[in-house]
Amino acid sequence: MNSQSPTYNFGLCGINCQKCFAFKDGSIRQNSEKLRIDLGNFDVYAKRFVELLDAPIFNKYQDFKEMLDYFASSNCLGCRKQECHLFKSCNVRVCYKTKSVDFCFQCNEFPCNHTGFDEHLEQRWMKINERMKEIGVENYYNEIKDKPRY
Repeated sequence: MNSQSPTYNFGLCGINCQKCFAFKDGSIRQNSEKLRIDLGNFDVYAKRFVELLDAPIFNKYQDFKEMLDYFASSNCLGCRKQECHLFKSCNVRVCYKTKSVDFCFQCNEFPCNHTGFDEHLEQRWMKINERMKEIGVENYYNEIKDKPRY
């Protein structure tokens, strides 16, 4: 990794890992775990609230809890430390290992067709890397740090 370029918990492609649901130290996992703890044994109450509050929405609590448990159990360390947990076809890590660049825009082959991304992700990747190249990584981080990823 280039020691002069800050990474700010960005993936190699430029996506903000900190806002990813799969990132172990991310806000989604942390908030999900906190909500899971705060809800405690809500299962029992959810069943009762269907009738007590005349709120059939509580019949869906188990589905909500499954999603919450999934988000709270995320364990990705980021693609700088391990293979991507979300995009199994991502090839950016291979370039990272062989080309000694922190981000795709720093590569002399950028933009390329080696990423393995689907059309939607490729469009995001291109936009993110062009923006980082235009204004710098730190300015890009400051621009997006408080915005949701999705």
